[in-house]
Amino acid sequence: MYCDKKLLPFPCVQCGLCCQHVNLAEETRFLDRGDGTCQHYNAVSKGCNIYDRRPDICRVDLQFQLNYARLYTWEEFVALNLAVCHRLIEEEQKHV
Repeated sequence: MYCDKKLLPFPCVQCGLCCQHVNLAEETRFLDRGDGTCQHYNAVSKGCNIYDRRPDICRVDLQFQLNYARLYTWEEFVALNLAVCHRLIEEEQKHV
């Protein structure tokens, strides 16, 4: 089910932690450069070297529209994704 409704942007804090843990999800393991980090991750900018051409799995809004719009509202989906973001941040802070 594809939703044509314009979605608010995903409120990414650009910490880069999701890109540093692509090994944690089966859907993103193909991006792993061998250490759990995405092969396209730029550690200096904490961003993606191929952002404009990034894989569909990295597009939060597209994943919502293709796979989750019938299960959640956009706000619920964002909240679920942000919970994962916050968990990654908490885990990272434990190791600092």
